[in-house]
Amino acid sequence: MVNQSRLYWYQRELANLGVVGTLGLKVSRARGARSPVGTPIRIRARLAEHPMWFRAGTSDLTVFHEMFVARDYSCLDSVQDAELIVDCGANVGYAAVYFLNRYPNAHLIAIEPDPGNFELLTRNLASYADRCTLIRAGVWPTAARLHVSDVATGAGGEWGITVRECLPGEPASCEAIDIGSVLTQSGHTRISILKIDIEGSEAEVFARNVDPWIHKFDNLVIELHDEQCEATVHGALADQALDVSRRDTLTLFRRRE
Repeated sequence: MVNQSRLYWYQRELANLGVVGTLGLKVSRARGARSPVGTPIRIRARLAEHPMWFRAGTSDLTVFHEMFVARDYSCLDSVQDAELIVDCGANVGYAAVYFLNRYPNAHLIAIEPDPGNFELLTRNLASYADRCTLIRAGVWPTAARLHVSDVATGAGGEWGITVRECLPGEPASCEAIDIGSVLTQSGHTRISILKIDIEGSEAEVFARNVDPWIHKFDNLVIELHDEQCEATVHGALADQALDVSRRDTLTLFRRRE
C-alpha cells in the first residue's frame, strides 16, 4: 500500500524542485546521513538562482524543505514587488534566499543572533551580497545585551535559538537591535515585507517601543509561538487597518490599501 503522506511530499518535491532538484535533494540527504554532524553539504533549489549549504545532522535540511518544497511563504505570492524586506530570525538564510529570488528589486536585511547559524547564513547569502545586509544580533524592543540559548550540535534545535537579556555580570552573546533602528539605518521609509520568526521574543518586541515602526510595514508574516505571543501581537496591531490570515504556523497581516 502506498504511503499517502510520502507520495504527497514526493509530488510537492517534483512540483517545486523539478526532477533534477528532487534527485539532488535525495542525494544531499544521503550525503548528510553519512557525514559527520556539522559537515557543510551543498544543495540546490529551483526557486533559487545559486546553490546553498546545509549542515549534516542539524535542523537545516528540515528548514530547507519548509522553504523550497512546502513553500511556507507562498502566503505572500500576491505581493508583486518589494523594496525592503526585513528578516528577523534569519536562521541560515533559506527564507532570505527565497525572498531575494522572488523579489529581484528588493534589498533584504537579515538578522540572526546565533554565531553558527550566522556563519552559514553568510555563506548562503554571499552570492546576493550587493542586495542584502547581514546583522548578527537579536531582535529586541530596545538596545540590550543578550544571551543566546545553548544548543548542542546536531540536536536539531538550530532553528529554535532563543535569546534573553543578560543577567547582571553575565557576558553577552550578542547585542540587541530594535526594528525601528533597523528601518532608520536602512534609509527606507517603509518595510515591504517584515518576516518575524524569533522563537517567542515577539512577546517582548510587540510589548513596547513599537511606535517607530509598527505603522511602517506593508506585510507582516510572523510565527506566533504561544498564546501570550499571539495576544501581545494582536493587541499591538488592533487599531490598524490590516487583513489577517493564517497558513499553517504563520500569521499574515496585510495592510489595506
